[in-house]
Amino acid sequence: MLDGLISIADLSEEEVFRILDLAGRMKAGSDAAAGSAPPPLAGKTVGMLFEKPSMRTRISFEVGINQLGGRALILGSETGPLGGRESVADMARVMSRYLDGIVMRVNRHEDLLRFAQAASIPVINGLSDREHPCQALSDVFTIREKAGRFDGVRLAYVGDGNNVARSLAQAAARVGVSLAVASPPKYSLSEEFVRSVERMRPGALRICADPAEALAGADFVYTDVWTSMGQEDEGALRRKVFAPYQLNSKLLAKAGPDAMVMHCLPAHRGEEITDEVIDGPASIVYDQAENRLHVQKAIMRLVLGR
Repeated sequence: MLDGLISIADLSEEEVFRILDLAGRMKAGSDAAAGSAPPPLAGKTVGMLFEKPSMRTRISFEVGINQLGGRALILGSETGPLGGRESVADMARVMSRYLDGIVMRVNRHEDLLRFAQAASIPVINGLSDREHPCQALSDVFTIREKAGRFDGVRLAYVGDGNNVARSLAQAAARVGVSLAVASPPKYSLSEEFVRSVERMRPGALRICADPAEALAGADFVYTDVWTSMGQEDEGALRRKVFAPYQLNSKLLAKAGPDAMVMHCLPAHRGEEITDEVIDGPASIVYDQAENRLHVQKAIMRLVLGR
């Protein structure tokens, strides 16, 4: 069992593989407990508190909770923003009296930490401005599903050193995938973060300024939006700065001949990725999106299941 999921850095290698292996069994329908009575989340209510808009996280978690026999309770504007009408700690203590667990998609990672510290129920990070662990676990699950292994796999990430890039780096380090990240210098992963990943697995992460260098020999190529939610006022500047990092056919040709393309969605087509790439034969973007459901069901089984 897991106490919750705030960051992949909090998980051991064994715990990461336990999630991935269970997700694989559940997706294949070979999990012995899948047809158990009662279902793993029977009689349990899982709150879903989203400060940010969501499609994949909202749908995949709500469907997953229902499939596991639980009830999803969407916490909308009536609760008010975190720390708005009442303190984050008070919200956590009250919700802990009603719910069995909570999935949170928040503006500020610090608020997530404050909530988890005060709560007496498991907290799952559905996204924060710092990390997106459920996405990254689904990403490495997809990589293993396609490659059949982690050993020797080379992954390249091109674009903003954002929450997705940080969690992807942590997940890659935990499973032994070699990751090269190419970003404009002012938008790269911080030196402090790179050192933290190095402590997780020495040599697992390489930082590049040149996207072609990052893609050289890559088995998987990943990109994400250049302008995340809350950064809209930087959009024009970011489009200019990130233009050389667009994942198009010319850049993709720098990767391995059978390289597969990944994107966590939503995609800003014509910006970080072109139609010909995301809709092309190398794209596994929609398999990646589907796997959010299976991996999150495994997370909930391990965090909340009986």
